[in-house]
Amino acid sequence: MNVLNSFVYRKSRERKASPTQPEANHNTMIRKVLICEKVDSVNIGLKKTLLDDFSFQVEQAQYCDKALLMVKNALMDAQPYDLIITDLALKTKQDPNQSLNGVALLREVYALQPGIKSIIYSMEDRPFKIQQCLESLKVDAYVLNGRNSRLHLVEAIQAIQEDDRYVSPELSEMLLQTPGIDIDAYDLVLLKSLADGYSQQEISKRFKKQAISPHSLSSIEKRVNRLKESLSARNIPNLIALAKDMGLI
Repeated sequence: MNVLNSFVYRKSRERKASPTQPEANHNTMIRKVLICEKVDSVNIGLKKTLLDDFSFQVEQAQYCDKALLMVKNALMDAQPYDLIITDLALKTKQDPNQSLNGVALLREVYALQPGIKSIIYSMEDRPFKIQQCLESLKVDAYVLNGRNSRLHLVEAIQAIQEDDRYVSPELSEMLLQTPGIDIDAYDLVLLKSLADGYSQQEISKRFKKQAISPHSLSSIEKRVNRLKESLSARNIPNLIALAKDMGLI
């Protein structure tokens, strides 16, 4: 997974517009915005920024299931949202103690409305998590919730309006300094298994039972050694700690 080389950059999206959602023009028009944020003070601050700097219709949801329902209703009313701003850690109204990944909400929204623009506004600053959002999920902007977040949110929206994508400058600098690491889905499952306390021999048996390949002990040992080399880990506990720091697990 390659790191980004600028905090504002042009890149074609792989999310396709649905037959009922025409392709965007050269400049993106944003009129209606949905904010999904669990913290009241952050919700209020985001709305104030949007109202102070833009002429948007702004609506808010504190829970991810409420946000998804609002997106569905807006589509049914033929008044869809143009932009969704969400945190990564969200809650459901049915179970306020259950934390959900904001990525799951965005995937649901993209399935309903592929052309919608998106901003992740979060305190999450681990490189791999950010790269996952930008490259796999293909969000339009990632804004770090911090000291200059108000300015960066405005810059992110301006970039989206010009059909650019945006990353907060401090995150961009960090990503540039992060060495490229070749990590795939198999590696993530392997790292999670190690973090859960399974030995390599136990992982081999589990992978075979779950039809995950390669599952031979020698293959797993080679992959673990490659991961240790890639992350400059001294041993498996150090590998797990580094993977957690980077947001891999």
